[in-house]
Amino acid sequence: MNDPKDEVLRVSLDEIESVVAPQATDTAIATQSAVKSYGSIHEPAEPQIAAQERANFFLNAWVYLGLAGLAGALAGWGIAEPGFVDAQSVRHWGNLWMLPLIVTLMCAGFALAESIVERSARKAAIRIGIAIPLGIVLGFVFDFIANILFHIGIGIVAAAGVQTNHNPAFWIARGLAWAVFGAAGGVVYGIVGQSMKKTGYGAMGGAIGAALGGVIFDPISFATHGGAASRAIGFGLLGLATGVAMGLVESALKDRWLYVTAGPLAGKQFILYKPRTTMGSIQSSDIYLFKDPDILPEHAALVQKAGRIHVVAQGPVYLGGQRISSSRLLESGSILQVGRYSFRYQEKQRS
Repeated sequence: MNDPKDEVLRVSLDEIESVVAPQATDTAIATQSAVKSYGSIHEPAEPQIAAQERANFFLNAWVYLGLAGLAGALAGWGIAEPGFVDAQSVRHWGNLWMLPLIVTLMCAGFALAESIVERSARKAAIRIGIAIPLGIVLGFVFDFIANILFHIGIGIVAAAGVQTNHNPAFWIARGLAWAVFGAAGGVVYGIVGQSMKKTGYGAMGGAIGAALGGVIFDPISFATHGGAASRAIGFGLLGLATGVAMGLVESALKDRWLYVTAGPLAGKQFILYKPRTTMGSIQSSDIYLFKDPDILPEHAALVQKAGRIHVVAQGPVYLGGQRISSSRLLESGSILQVGRYSFRYQEKQRS
């Protein structure tokens, strides 16, 4: 009599386990067993996630913004160069439009690069639609300001006894004036990103990068004996340095961010500027999660409350391997899993 009872009990447990196992599979966490799928307080989720994807180097902001700045600056130079006249007494259309065009197309390049990285054609159209008119307006405004600063600068260095542009003091004066153009690109970058903090970081990084480009412009001109080649190289480096500096400054000064550790965007970081950051399968989401049919149009949101970030789940979201039902506070180092995507939340240490 005991054997049949034991056998019945064993079958009953197997049936329970067979019900649990498919549920664990639906979690979409890359594991081998039901116990591992749900995680454990004794084993970290990090080793499970790290092996899933390799980070893409080109998803670093300083890389794609630098390349975008380079491409935009060269495009602006290429359009205006045929109408540019070297004689200082002549103001041809190329002389008038070159720097505003460079600023405009750099801004468009930054907007397009962000959208390409995020795989969103909709965002690309909206961002470029904002960046181009803003870039034209600010390009001319900042060109006027930069010319004033440049003439003030060369007046100061001339008063100090500098008589030629072979003197490094003259290069510094140009660099300070060109910082204005980089700041313009950063301002547009932040406005397109709908964040005052991003605008500040962009302006700071853009000014630093453009100033470096301005300082080396004259030495490049000496090496290439002036003319179109020197402008192409000089303005190309202006765009490259502006984009790289914007990405580096923004990354260095960020407070809270998500780093993608697995999924198609592995290696990308999303800096959390907004009070509410949405995650979902529609392109209008702040964090657009594509190539996963299990992700809802608005799957989750990251909400700032009293200076802390809470994740609010509307679809299946896992925090440290455990599914959350509504809202949970994120701590620095927390691992979030949404469909095939994994994120590591980070924040700067509070003093």
